[in-house]
Amino acid sequence: MKRLFVPFALAGILTFGFAFSSVAQESTSDTTAVESATSDSADAQSSVNATEDNTSITEVEAAPEAEAEEKSFQQVIKEKFIEGGVEWMSPVLICLILGLAIAIERIITLNMATTNTKKLLASVEDALANGGVEAAKEVTANTRGPVASIFTQGLMRMSEGIEMVEKSIISYGSVEMGRLERGLVWVSLFIALAPMLGFTGTVIGMIGAFDDIQKAGDISPQIVARGIKVALLTTVAGLFVGIILQVFYNYLVSKIDSLVNQMEDASITLVDMLVKHNLSK
Repeated sequence: MKRLFVPFALAGILTFGFAFSSVAQESTSDTTAVESATSDSADAQSSVNATEDNTSITEVEAAPEAEAEEKSFQQVIKEKFIEGGVEWMSPVLICLILGLAIAIERIITLNMATTNTKKLLASVEDALANGGVEAAKEVTANTRGPVASIFTQGLMRMSEGIEMVEKSIISYGSVEMGRLERGLVWVSLFIALAPMLGFTGTVIGMIGAFDDIQKAGDISPQIVARGIKVALLTTVAGLFVGIILQVFYNYLVSKIDSLVNQMEDASITLVDMLVKHNLSK
């Protein structure tokens, strides 16, 4: 412990001596430092004042830009909606709301109607082999989706022969396809109606612009700006609504086509199973 204490003591003495000598040297130069400091402080104060003035000017110039950047997307949309004219933008907005509501409802319904057909066919085949048609009917009745509903209708006609099973599957398949396509006609209506409403607002806005020109007797930008702005905003709103709803419509159509293909393939496989089941008897 003493061996460790001696080096630390020597280092402390040397550090204290070095600090004392530096303090002595600084005390001799304090008078000149004070004089130079006063002159430097005056210059620094003037430079600080100039910097503050420049900063205040820059802040004043940047204030409008900051206010413009603070506008959110919702505020911009609201301003453009009002500028486009509530009487023409409101129908377009209604088309968007109703179209999206129907499209979202259809998406949820179609996703819930999706069935794992391979698993269902395997379950039906096992039920036919072990418990017969009644057991297979219980399996399909406890499974949701259009494919299971078609299977149930076909199995209910099994006592009448394979031909009646095929006819029942075809007839009920058409019914299920109609249920899947329910609501699409309204989405397609809003897709066509929204741009038409936007173009109607465009025509009305241009008519208003020409009326202002006729009243003023002069073609100046300030006179026609409002009418042309209304025309352009309503057109853009209608096109945006049509594009958004068209994307949802195409997704729904592709989803329905996929479900219909699954129904057809699974129905053919079911008929083959029933034929094999009859032959095995």
